Amino acid sequence: KVNHGSHPHVVCCCRKKCLQLNDVILIIATLHTGFSRRAKSFEMILIGRFLEGIGAGRTLHYSMLM
Repeated sequence: KVNHGSHPHVVCCCRKKCLQLNDVILIIATLHTGFSRRAKSFEMILIGRFLEGIGAGRTLHYSMLM
């Protein structure tokens, strides 16, 4: 196994959970943005875009664990 500079336990056990949590955040953000037109709510767009930004930032961090 190749060691990428991280603790082996983190690389082995936490990578999948971190990426799945990021996927959940992005799905929630997409749903907020998608349903904002139906609800006619500008606030839902803002919440969705905020969550998308958080998800995009987390992706870069956790992709370095790979």
